[in-house]
Amino acid sequence: MANAGYTCIRRTFCWLNILLWLCSCAFLGAGVWLRLSYEGYATLLPDHAALSADSVFLCIGVIGFVVSFLGCCGAWVQSRCLLSLYFMLIILLFLSEFLIGSIAFVFRGGLKRTLANELRFGIEEHYNATDRGSIIAPSVAAIWDNVQMSFECCGVSSYEDWYDIKSWSGKRWVPESCCRPIYENRGILIEGSGDSVLRVDCGRSENPTLWWDKGCAQSLQTWLTDKLDVIGVVGLGIAFAQLFGLITSMLLFCTVKHKKDSDTYKSYSPSIDPQTRPSSWED
Repeated sequence: MANAGYTCIRRTFCWLNILLWLCSCAFLGAGVWLRLSYEGYATLLPDHAALSADSVFLCIGVIGFVVSFLGCCGAWVQSRCLLSLYFMLIILLFLSEFLIGSIAFVFRGGLKRTLANELRFGIEEHYNATDRGSIIAPSVAAIWDNVQMSFECCGVSSYEDWYDIKSWSGKRWVPESCCRPIYENRGILIEGSGDSVLRVDCGRSENPTLWWDKGCAQSLQTWLTDKLDVIGVVGLGIAFAQLFGLITSMLLFCTVKHKKDSDTYKSYSPSIDPQTRPSSWED
């Protein structure tokens, strides 16, 4: 009976780590795809390119790949060394997540200001309306246009973030992607009538009533708030997987230690000689 319980735990642990290994491969693939297809996103934070989405996905993928591989192999070959290494890595991951989460919560105000300042710096120094990049590597301008049209926002905190940037020094202009839907046909706003018709580019009209008045930071925060239920479920799932991995790896570690001792091993199957019993998955 005890041997059957050990086999069940061992199999469950192996399949869980195989599933996590496949998820890690998916993260690695997504990271590589983002690195090749959306390379320009890194330049939104020019001084912190390592925090780009592709780098985060690659990091998560590599860590998950290594940890799940160690866990699966440790349970499969019943290696105490691999299981103990797996246990220590899970502990390290848990402590790192707790530390990062605590620091982010305590200094959330400063982190938000730092992120906003970095984004503004990227706008001021790296935005070039004439550079659209390519499909594989879109430019900063193309990325910001996509973000502003998707979230219906303008600038980081407001449209004033676009004033007097390097691309149009001394001008109070904004990109066309800041225009409200009624003016966003990339065409022309027509003012006046009769012979006094004046064709004015919406983004260069210097008329804030034509632009979105909320910043993208606020829009992104609202979007994340609406997704808190999804974020919570994902967080609980990760916490459960880590807790299960900790408990199961320690159980397997202790059981393997006893199973390799002939006297204790007999308690699992007293009718079978451990020296003649063939090795199989049921072990």
